[in-house]
This record gives sequence, structure tokens and C-alpha cells, in this order.
Amino acid sequence: MATLTGKRVAFLATDGFEDSELTSPWEAVQGAGAATTLVAPNEGAITGKNGHEQRVDLTASSASADDYDALVLPGGVVNADHLRLDQPSIDLARSFFTQHKPVGVICHGAWILIEAGVVDGRTLTSYPSLRTDLTNAGATWVDEEVVVDDGLVSSRTPDDLPAFNAKVVEEIAEGPHAGQTA
Repeated sequence: MATLTGKRVAFLATDGFEDSELTSPWEAVQGAGAATTLVAPNEGAITGKNGHEQRVDLTASSASADDYDALVLPGGVVNADHLRLDQPSIDLARSFFTQHKPVGVICHGAWILIEAGVVDGRTLTSYPSLRTDLTNAGATWVDEEVVVDDGLVSSRTPDDLPAFNAKVVEEIAEGPHAGQTA
């Protein structure tokens, strides 16, 4: 597995996230040596749909992609739906693409990428119910365990986490990708 020593990874989530889609990638990137930061729309703590609570390190309005090497977007219907309505979160997600930095997204997390206007012309996967949303936004949707499109790593469900985690770590280790654009 690749080493991420010296890398900083932001995780963007809010209440209602899919617990394992936050905790498993978090552990994977930390295990590879990266420093992790939980970014959310509001201060305090967020709670997953199954009860995992995690302290927020920084609000989306205070966070900058300049300070991180990559972004991870956990899923969860409520989490993703709330994030796609929060303009600072949308702007933050978009800024990782304008800076060509790796982004990992799983399950319903892709909703914020549609709002950020960064999926047109990209190939990705998601929870199957997002297929129409993604294709209407110009993406090519495929039903695969993990898809890598020039720095954008996507997966469908918690069942895909082992493959997702491995590819997220690999893409972060590779660094910026010229094709990762907004």
C-alpha cells in the first residue's frame, strides 16, 4: 500500500452520513500516514445514521482546499442531501477539482459533485439511485465496485469500501492529476 506521510486529507460530511463510509476511509488514509480533518457545515460534532459521532475540526466556510492534498466525501442520503444545499461545502468541493487534487466519493456523496458542476464528461459510479442524476449532469455512470477517472475515485456502497479505500490511498499518493478539473 502507498504511503501518505506528510499528506493532509479533508473529509466533508454532516449529520446522517453512512458511518462506515466515513470511518473506514478515515482509518485507511490515517493508516497510510496522512493527517485527517473533518470538515462540516457547522461546528461541534456530527452523527452518522447508525450513531457514530465525530468531532468537527473545521467548518466548510473556514476550510480551504489550499491546505489539503485530497478530499473524501462519504455517503448517506441525509448527509449528501444536506451538503448539496450548503454553498460553502459546494464551493469547497469544487475547489479541489480546480486545484487538480484527488477526490474520493462513495454512495450518495456524488450529489454535491453535481451541484459543484464537476461531473460533466467524467465516468463514475454511485449508489444506483443517483444514476439518472449523474447522467443528466453529463457524467457516464457505470455499475462497478470502484471507478478511477483521473484523480476522481468513486464507489457504490459500503460493500465496496476495501476497493475504494485502496484506490483513494493510491490516488492521493500520486498527487495532483491534470485531468481533475472543474
